[in-house]
Amino acid sequence: MKQPTLLVLAAGMGSRYGGLKQLDGLGPSGETIMDYSIFDAIRAGFGKVVFVIRHTFEADFREKILSKYEGKIPVEVVFQELDYLPEGFSVPEGREKPWGTNHALMMASRAIQEPFAVINADDFYGRASYQVLADKLKSLSEATNTYCMVGYRVGNTLSESGSVARGVCQVDERNFLTGVVERTAIIRNAAGQIVFNDEHGQEVTLDERTPVSMNMWGFTPDYFKHSDAQFVDFLKAHEGELKSEFFIPLVVNQLVESGQATVEVLDTPASWFGVTYAADRDGVVAKIKALVEAGEYPSKLF
Repeated sequence: MKQPTLLVLAAGMGSRYGGLKQLDGLGPSGETIMDYSIFDAIRAGFGKVVFVIRHTFEADFREKILSKYEGKIPVEVVFQELDYLPEGFSVPEGREKPWGTNHALMMASRAIQEPFAVINADDFYGRASYQVLADKLKSLSEATNTYCMVGYRVGNTLSESGSVARGVCQVDERNFLTGVVERTAIIRNAAGQIVFNDEHGQEVTLDERTPVSMNMWGFTPDYFKHSDAQFVDFLKAHEGELKSEFFIPLVVNQLVESGQATVEVLDTPASWFGVTYAADRDGVVAKIKALVEAGEYPSKLF
């Protein structure tokens, strides 16, 4: 049984945070959200962590981030850059936006030969989610085209500061994914219901337990080959566009709809949180403090 690898998408950190020096310490000893992710991954049984970053902040990242994990778990760094494209393609003039989450994932193809999980660097996923994902990935050591994702209960992913966008999962009777539909402006209304407006402007109510994607996926290594093929098609279809992105759900949906792969949706009782709005920060600090006080985490992680 192979230990799975954790792939952390962190290439956007420099631009989103205004530089690594401003990475927000939210834990009682200055821990970042990413520190909690690595801590949870280690105790869930992941055997290695691969970070996708940009060359521009490599030195800072190694000094300020990776040094904390030395002796705790093996780590590797790979890079996402705009011009890392298949032969025959070039970056459209004026494009500055990265190519998206699935392009970032593709950068790790040479570093990963075992089942792996994918997460965002700045999302707090919770201990239970890492455990359920690690357990599933350990069972997929010899599998191909057999994927999974952690499906958060939508009621556990909302912001108290405003509406959110979520990938609402459609599943069959066996809890396998049949599609992901991006829904914007999901919010809890004054009556306590979770609602959004559909493409026709009609208000739709979601059950508290409706699974949504928070970009926490589990794949076997053959996923890289599917990504390579679809990325060529994507570039041909969007040649010259300055903002189109190659997202993970785009690839997954196509594989599921074509019958090339299956994706099991794993339920988790964990609550997702992150700093979607500036006003969220104090609430996130309070939630982490409560988890520490409840004994879920030590007051100092590393």
